[in-house]
Amino acid sequence: MKKWITIFIIVFVVLVGIMGTIYSTAMKPVKSAEEKAISIAEKKIKLDKVDHFHLYHGVETVYVLEGTDKKGQKVIVWVPEKSHDVVVRKAKNGLTRQEAIKKLLEKRTPEKIVSAKLGMENGIPFWEIYYLSDGDLINYYCVDFKTGEMVKRIENL
Repeated sequence: MKKWITIFIIVFVVLVGIMGTIYSTAMKPVKSAEEKAISIAEKKIKLDKVDHFHLYHGVETVYVLEGTDKKGQKVIVWVPEKSHDVVVRKAKNGLTRQEAIKKLLEKRTPEKIVSAKLGMENGIPFWEIYYLSDGDLINYYCVDFKTGEMVKRIENL
């Protein structure tokens, strides 16, 4: 019986180690992109802390950083991968995630909201809301970060 427990523990530890290595390897490009985005953003704004980083893939890949500046104000920084035309907005001067979703709900009736994340195309920062409609059809509704107006939508995929 002890032999089986020992074998189980060894197999478990090896599997956890393998999964950790796979995860670490998979996250290296994302971590590298985050470091690159911070480096580019630092030329325009001095960030005190980065709370969240994600990638937006649209017409062009855009790195999005959410954090605080040296004055302690919450800021959002969009860094296009190729052009590096950094856009900085104070979070308080734009819509929150919930406000963007509310704008969607004023115009559409989604079955399920899958995600809402920040993105940018053609220099316009926006919230991209990914939702499912009747029949599990995929939809994207983009709301201007500042005005709340619909920037673009893709429906019924």
